[in-house]
Amino acid sequence: MYTPISCEFFDQLNVAMQRKIPSTVVYLENNEKKTIKGLIETMSVIDGIEYLIMNKKEKIRLDTVLTFNGRRHKEE
Repeated sequence: MYTPISCEFFDQLNVAMQRKIPSTVVYLENNEKKTIKGLIETMSVIDGIEYLIMNKKEKIRLDTVLTFNGRRHKEE
């Protein structure tokens, strides 16, 4: 089940995307912690689930993000 993210977190992602700020995202995928660095290309809603699309074409569910540029958004 998808858990919507906070408006504050969405705003941080949006600013990083618009200003092309290099970003580090730590997220969970299949119960494994992963880290990706790059630029946010876009954010998209697919079947009611929000995704972060990085410039390397990785698609990350926003509710799986643990930290974004060092700021915690979800407990591990």
